[in-house]
Parts: sequence; C-alpha cells; structure tokens
Amino acid sequence: MREFHIGGHRIADDTDAYVIAEIGHNHGGSLEQAEALFRMAAEAGASAAKLQKRDNKSLFTRAMYDQPYTGRNSYGPTYGAHREALEFGLDEYKHLSGVAAELGIDFFSTAFDLPSVDFLAELDLAAIKIASADLTNTPLLRYAAQTGKALVVSTGGATMAEVRRACEAILPINTNLALLQCTAIYPATPEDLNLSVIQTFREEFPEVVVGFSGHDLGPEASLLAYALGARVVEKHITLDQTLPGTDHAFSLNPVELAELTAGLRRAKAALGSPIKRCSETEAPAVRKMGKKLVAARELPAGHKLTAEDIACKSPGDGLKPYQLEQVIGMTLSVALTEDDAILPDHLAAGDALTALIESEAGTHAD
Repeated sequence: MREFHIGGHRIADDTDAYVIAEIGHNHGGSLEQAEALFRMAAEAGASAAKLQKRDNKSLFTRAMYDQPYTGRNSYGPTYGAHREALEFGLDEYKHLSGVAAELGIDFFSTAFDLPSVDFLAELDLAAIKIASADLTNTPLLRYAAQTGKALVVSTGGATMAEVRRACEAILPINTNLALLQCTAIYPATPEDLNLSVIQTFREEFPEVVVGFSGHDLGPEASLLAYALGARVVEKHITLDQTLPGTDHAFSLNPVELAELTAGLRRAKAALGSPIKRCSETEAPAVRKMGKKLVAARELPAGHKLTAEDIACKSPGDGLKPYQLEQVIGMTLSVALTEDDAILPDHLAAGDALTALIESEAGTHAD
C-alpha cells in the first residue's frame, strides 16, 4: 500500500488530503507577514506551511545575480538584491518553527541548492520540497534523499522520462516520497493542468503517494485531483492578491484556502466506499419507492401461480420483481387477497422455494 509519512501524518489512499499552504516569498521579506500567513494557513485548515530557501550567491551566476531587476515586483535594484531581500535566515526559520509548533501544523521549505538542503536538514523540519525546476537536478535529488527527510517533489515542465529518472535517483535512497503533478504556468488555466497525469503516476509508481501542486485559480481542480487519487495538495497562499510579487495574483486568499480544505474533506466523504451496496440511509427510500411481488387478485390456497396472478407494487419490502419468473409455477400454501405480499412462507416447500429464499438472503447480504 502506498504511504507517505510527514510530521505526524500518515498519507495514503484512505486518508484526507495533506494540504500544503505554499507561502514562498509572499511574505515580502517580513517576518511579521510570514507569521500572519502561518496563522492564516492553520486557521483555514491547512496541514503545513511552506517557504522557499536559496543560497543565492551559490545558486545564480554572477551575471544573473548582478543583472538589473526593476519594476513593480522588485525588492531590490538587481536580481541578487531582490532575492536577498526576500530570503529568511536561521533566526527567522527558528521563530517560524516555533509558530508552526504552536499552531499544530507542519513547517518545511523548498531547497534550491545543496547548502539549502543542509540548512533545512539541520533545522529538522518536517520535509524537504524539490521544485519543478530541479526535477532534472539529480545531484540535488540524491543529496536531499540522503537526509532521510520526507521528500515532496513537483514535476512541472517535465517529460515522463524525466520523472522516471528523478524517481530512479531518489527511491533507492529514500522511499518516503510524494510526487506532485504540476504545470509550470503561472497562473495555469484548466486546459493546462492535465490532471489525468495523476492516474499515470499512480500506475507507474504504485508505492508512491501522488499529489497535485496547482497554480490554477480557485479550489475546483484540487477537488478533481483528490478524486483522481492525489493525496497531497499544494496551493500558494496570500493575505492580499493585489500585493507586489509574481505569486500573489494566483494565490488563494484566506476564504479560498478555507473553502479548499473544507472541499477536500467533502470530496473524501463523497468518494466513500468502492463497494456498491444499499446503505442503511438509502434503505427507507428503497423500501418506499421500490416494488415487491403481490397478489393481483384474490387467490385460494393450492393455486398454481401464473403471470396474471402477480403484480409489482410499492412498498418494496418483499420479493423483488426480478424474482417473478422464479415464483411463476409455484403453488400457494395459503390464500391471499388482492395486494397481499407474496412471501416465501406462502409458497409450497420444495427445491425451487429453497433457492428463492437463498436468493433473497443473498440479495440483502450484497
């Protein structure tokens, strides 16, 4: 059975969705804002809050780090200054770890490079996330896997061959993996999502928990993803969708996140059991609206039943209409008036009657 363990949670086909509230850098470099987002995530019913961790000077080329970066979404004059303004260090991570513990939610982060893996592992966070852009970065995948931490890996922009290669790098080292279908478009339209890949992943990796990382607007696709077998759902969150920053516009606000978590719980309830049967709650309606075999007219004891002697009428608390052919030709052991139910006890004993009673018992057992 596929299982994924993160924090104190067991995630499997029979569980609720594990909802990751992706903060990323929507905190704008403010610890106060980050804490508010953690509290919003917990209040809305998320399982975890997540940040992103970069060792910027080792991650980017000098040219990229120093290139001008201006505009509404910029937090610095160069791309490097912009990224550093949004980067939290040890003090902020320790503080937010305490906030998460107080709120009863998990806290982890995306590692974009080897030093960031070390940073997160030393903090003993619940998991390490690998972003879509690093799915082909097998050295990073193996390095993160060797920490023994739960791994959450997104697959946006990848081919199936690249997903296989990533799993081949991780699974021999660490089997505690959640693999997320993702589309690297921000925001993504319904046509971009390809949720059917969730089923492909479930078939290809039968021991791996599959999930969905959505950059789409609203909760609907996540509910569909759960129905298709996704048990980890990641969505970006914000306190204000109009704030500067590339992620705010497609992030969920507090009301939308609460709708998502509640909707996912309803989705689990709606999926229910794969066994088709008449439930206890259905039984009253089935009895009221269903049909049973009754005498179509007055019939004497010793009468051999014909099709004309039998009618199908409500309520359905007797022999079923599909048993009509078994009853035809049997002999009544008692007299019946019009609309009396025809029951096994009203028929002369014999092998055919025994079979009828067993058939009726088997129907109720199913």
